[in-house]
Amino acid sequence: MQKDKFKALWVSHSSIGDFLKCPRLYYFRNIYKDPLSGHKITLMNPPLALGQAVHDTIESLSRIPCSERFRTDLEKKFAQSWQKVTGKKGGFKSKEEESREYERGIEMIRKIKSNPGPLLNKAIKIKSQLPWYWLSLEEEIILCGKIDWIEYNEETNNVHIIDFKTGRVEEDDNSLQLPIYLLLASNTQKRAVEKASYWYLERNDSPTTMKLPDIASSYDAVYKEAKRIKLARQLEHFKCPKGGCKYCTPIEHVANGKGELVGLSEYNQDIYIL
Repeated sequence: MQKDKFKALWVSHSSIGDFLKCPRLYYFRNIYKDPLSGHKITLMNPPLALGQAVHDTIESLSRIPCSERFRTDLEKKFAQSWQKVTGKKGGFKSKEEESREYERGIEMIRKIKSNPGPLLNKAIKIKSQLPWYWLSLEEEIILCGKIDWIEYNEETNNVHIIDFKTGRVEEDDNSLQLPIYLLLASNTQKRAVEKASYWYLERNDSPTTMKLPDIASSYDAVYKEAKRIKLARQLEHFKCPKGGCKYCTPIEHVANGKGELVGLSEYNQDIYIL
């Protein structure tokens, strides 16, 4: 019998990351809905606003033929993307704070223009707006998520996963991001993954190649956490191990009516700031 994807548990890099940080955070970001609007809630801040605008700008390049990609005015595209997060919509407390983050973003875009590297090559676009596949039919768990960039290597007919980083902190060695992206890329398009990189845009002119994880070990690690999330949902047990931490406390304040509603996200989430 075919499984119903709408009844399945959907997990992603962001939702698993929420759960690993704090089960209470996972609850508020992935289950809780505002009783008045019926929408899920999200908390915006300047680093998230910066990341959103930079990623939007880069993603727009993948839809343009290679030969024309860098004929477009990227700084203008960035300015247009920034309008979605300007002012309170981006959690900015002052014009000075917003100006600093905007200039950081512009410098990242200029760096990409000066050192396009793999962005000059063909890119794979997965047809689904939100790529997904059955992580486990038996457990009814679906793994989903967007990969920032998938470079196509014509010589080997393989692909290179690239994740753009706009923050100042390096991804933890124990992060499940690469295992999750490896599983997604291997199961939502037909070419083998030969390489994976992080591109720290603020300080590096090119992507940093990472050790590609083993696909079987990746599956085991991701499946283990997905089952933990499924059990927590079945038991409705989402307690913060610290009785309130830096991850769950801010969004709990929002749920308790202490936040300011500033917009609606593309995923129909109510966007709040504190």
